[in-house]
Amino acid sequence: MFRRVVRQSKFRHVFGQAVKNDQCYDDIRVSRVTWDSAFCAVNPKFVAIIVEASGGGAFLVLPLHKTGRIDKAYPTVCGHTGPVLDIDWCPHNDQVIASGSEDCTIMVWQIPENGLVTSMSEPVVVLEGHSKRVGIITWHPTARNILLSAGCDNMIMIWNVGTGEALITLEDMHPDVIYSACWNRSGSLICTACKDKKVRVIDPRKEEIIAEKDKAHEGARPMRAIFLSDGNVFTTGFSRMSERQLALWNPQNMEEPISVHEMDTSNGVLLPFYDPDTNVVYLCGKGDSSIRYFEITDEAPYVHYLNTFTTKEPQRGMGYMTKRGLDVNKCEIARFYKLHERKCEPIIMTVPRKSDLFQDDLYPDTAGPDPALEAEEWFEGKNGEPILISLKHGYIPGKNRDLKVVKKNILDNKPKMMDQTQQCCWSFKHLTVAKGEAKLDEVLKEIKSLRELVSSQEKRIAKLEEQLSQMDI
Repeated sequence: MFRRVVRQSKFRHVFGQAVKNDQCYDDIRVSRVTWDSAFCAVNPKFVAIIVEASGGGAFLVLPLHKTGRIDKAYPTVCGHTGPVLDIDWCPHNDQVIASGSEDCTIMVWQIPENGLVTSMSEPVVVLEGHSKRVGIITWHPTARNILLSAGCDNMIMIWNVGTGEALITLEDMHPDVIYSACWNRSGSLICTACKDKKVRVIDPRKEEIIAEKDKAHEGARPMRAIFLSDGNVFTTGFSRMSERQLALWNPQNMEEPISVHEMDTSNGVLLPFYDPDTNVVYLCGKGDSSIRYFEITDEAPYVHYLNTFTTKEPQRGMGYMTKRGLDVNKCEIARFYKLHERKCEPIIMTVPRKSDLFQDDLYPDTAGPDPALEAEEWFEGKNGEPILISLKHGYIPGKNRDLKVVKKNILDNKPKMMDQTQQCCWSFKHLTVAKGEAKLDEVLKEIKSLRELVSSQEKRIAKLEEQLSQMDI
């Protein structure tokens, strides 16, 4: 009899609120480089922001509590010789951050526990392999020390940061600039968006494309593609009429999208931020002054608009806090760090609840900081789902272990000899030593005889000189 008009959802009343001025990070010169990355990365300890730097590239790393005006002389991470284009915190160590730059290198840094005291110019490791600028970097979600990088040379490289080696290079898959790259939840696949208007799903270890969609969005402006926790792919882009679009795809059948939504005609690239625990996607457009959020479900139309948070100032970039860093007592389900021209402003998203008790429907177990796999296991073909933790009593950070880079010695890779061969080598070595000793004795005898000869010749010369002097007289 009665049709439900309003869809029920616990996130329908999510509301955003910017913090007060004294809780912002003020007087920061945010980078003006023309690149569509977020320019900001956040974890439960630090906020990192790419800033303007003369004669190179730099980014600030501030402890979360270091709010207020930031001194111009505050130390930076400044090892790159070109502007920094992308930064990403390691999900398994809150003191390790990677940066990609116009100088074609990726650098991995270990930040001191209490933040920087002096500027840092020496990274733990420099990863060199790209021939053009590196615009995308992203850590593996479940395996320790694995980093993906994508450059303007249209190559994707997957590094073992622990040894400083590029173990996988995907160089013939993208004919043009790669706009985005994203791991799936277990880190077994990646999805990419490219300037050729194709979205690709790739198995990096087999080095093969599993699925691709041509003209996922027909507009010429940049696209973004991310994996959702159920394995579907969510994309943002532009229509032929330059309208901003979002779409949902099933990699098993990418002929037609599951859902497509037209939004508006603004020209800022939409950066998607995804919460796998609540299945909410937040869209932040560069140059926009709003954050739109959508819930993704199994019911048509699958992508449900929730609300829009609007401010007066446009955003230059955006940082997104992981679930571990949120305040569960305030029913906070997301926190953004919005970059203005001269400041960084935290924005808190909360679900209003009357009870002060822990809301387990808002906070299912979330990905913790412990890796499920070591790098070598992943490269050998193993997969691991994220190791989940409960946020019931808040997140208590553990002690982070230092990032150690062990460069492999090529000489160590020589195969071991068989026992018989070793015996032959041993006997040959001893035979050679014995022969050498006999030869040495011979040489010593010869030297002795030559010395005697020289001494006798000296005596003879002295005698002749004496005779010659007597004749002169």
